[in-house]
Amino acid sequence: MNSLSQLDQVKTTPWSGGRSPWSVEYGKIMMWFFLLSDAFTFSSLLVYYGAQRFTKFTWPDPDLVFQSIPGVMDSGAPLVFVGIMTFILIMSSVTMVLAVEAGHRRSKNEVVGWMIATIIGGFMFLGCQALEWTHLHHEGFWWGSIPKPEELQHFFVGPVSNVAAQQFANLFFTITGFHGFHVFTGVLLNIIILIMTINGTFEKRGHYLMIEKVGLYWHFVDLVWVFVFTFFYLV
Repeated sequence: MNSLSQLDQVKTTPWSGGRSPWSVEYGKIMMWFFLLSDAFTFSSLLVYYGAQRFTKFTWPDPDLVFQSIPGVMDSGAPLVFVGIMTFILIMSSVTMVLAVEAGHRRSKNEVVGWMIATIIGGFMFLGCQALEWTHLHHEGFWWGSIPKPEELQHFFVGPVSNVAAQQFANLFFTITGFHGFHVFTGVLLNIIILIMTINGTFEKRGHYLMIEKVGLYWHFVDLVWVFVFTFFYLV
């Protein structure tokens, strides 16, 4: 009877039939599974980019392609603008950490403040990415199109390759666009969480665990950007 009672007790847990193998809340471990699957998607895209990049005898030089600060200067500042974008995204990750920490202390006002800062950081990053895309489009890069031959030579050190330039353009807009979609989705989730916090939803539940789950997604987006930044702007 005692063993049967223990089995019944296991079945009434939130896992409905089993114990958590790592003592992790169900929703959190499902988020980890989703992030793992998403990591495979980004990895395949970046591996393909690397394969194209290092099997070509020439490739657009990042210092020549990304040397502008849109709206300020058209050349002479290689990687400065993307450095600003990276700083903004990393700082938004810091504010998310502070929001999660405040949630552990159930400090509603602090959670609201840090979530607003995180949302602003996300919008700033997306705005910067839009500016960069617009600038590159004006330069002639886009899906299926590249600058004219006389202009294309300014983005190469050595021989010019139309195939390499087109591969670069297609992969750049695809991968950074896919990442930007993740950032936009994260901003929407953060706004929803902010509204729920203001409405006192988490106070009624007695915990702010949902903020931690969304925080995992946001940190993943930041981490992926580190690899995108390395592949496109540094290598």
